[in-house]
Amino acid sequence: MNVEIPPYVRDTALQFGAGVPYALKVLASQLVDNPDMGSASRLPGILTVLIEGDLFEDCPALAVGYIRESDRIEIRYVNLAPPTGPVADAQDEDQDQDQDQEDSASLDTEEVTGRQITDAWQRVTRWLGHHAPDSYAALRPGVSPSVLTGLEQELGVHIPADLRALWSLTAGDDGVDGSGCLPGNRALMALDDVAAFYSQQMDAQAHEDTLNVRRPEYDRITVWKAAWIPVVSYGVADRTSGLYVDTASGYLGRWSRYNEGSGEELDTLATYLEDVADMLEAPALATRDKPGLVGRALVWGSGLDPAREERWHPLTG
Repeated sequence: MNVEIPPYVRDTALQFGAGVPYALKVLASQLVDNPDMGSASRLPGILTVLIEGDLFEDCPALAVGYIRESDRIEIRYVNLAPPTGPVADAQDEDQDQDQDQEDSASLDTEEVTGRQITDAWQRVTRWLGHHAPDSYAALRPGVSPSVLTGLEQELGVHIPADLRALWSLTAGDDGVDGSGCLPGNRALMALDDVAAFYSQQMDAQAHEDTLNVRRPEYDRITVWKAAWIPVVSYGVADRTSGLYVDTASGYLGRWSRYNEGSGEELDTLATYLEDVADMLEAPALATRDKPGLVGRALVWGSGLDPAREERWHPLTG
């Protein structure tokens, strides 16, 4: 069993104390012998294990999240362990219990959504790893909850559970020859690009809003809504069109610079990724797009570059 500690986790660890890297090294050796030592966390597919700070010099109590696969473990984040405290006062107990029940129901829904995303995306990446290793290698690693919280603050909009789950697994696609691994050779956007494009679109909408004041209601233009979070673009560096998650409805929508084919996809992120996995695993039954290979990379038929057409081999299995 191989235990991987990504560079961004090592960098984060150093911020908590000089002894934290050594504590992580000890934990990694323990995970080799007991990969299931962690407990389920609020993040889908992520197990959490606590490191007691008094066991190591210059190391506070830590919560470490990791994901376990069949042949490897990847540590995804390290955070300060939450402090323990006294129970609530008796006079607040009933109110707290009601709130706990509401929070529990919300967490149950988020966990189900997260598991759907995790299962679908792992099917996609498992296929890429076996059949299109160049496309697999182009996927960026996931990010920690603190990074997602920072992005949420930058956007000023809540990141829903499905996006959090996906970005904790993979936070962008660098692509192969400018093409991503999603149907139409679209690419999962990197988080910096998400923030920059969201800001650009909101600025464009602000400009339209000043003009909309003088326009009749039927002629007013909506370029972007605050509830839309971009997630997929036409290409790795092509923002002419793409898909966003509408945090108000939970559905995917399509944006386009040229206003063609806009509107709801009538897919959630989970059903979209499940469909991608289905098309890869059973290409003969694929209807939305046709997967194929150019060398060691996944290339979809609908976005096939004429320059690569002779080298494209459609999948038929």
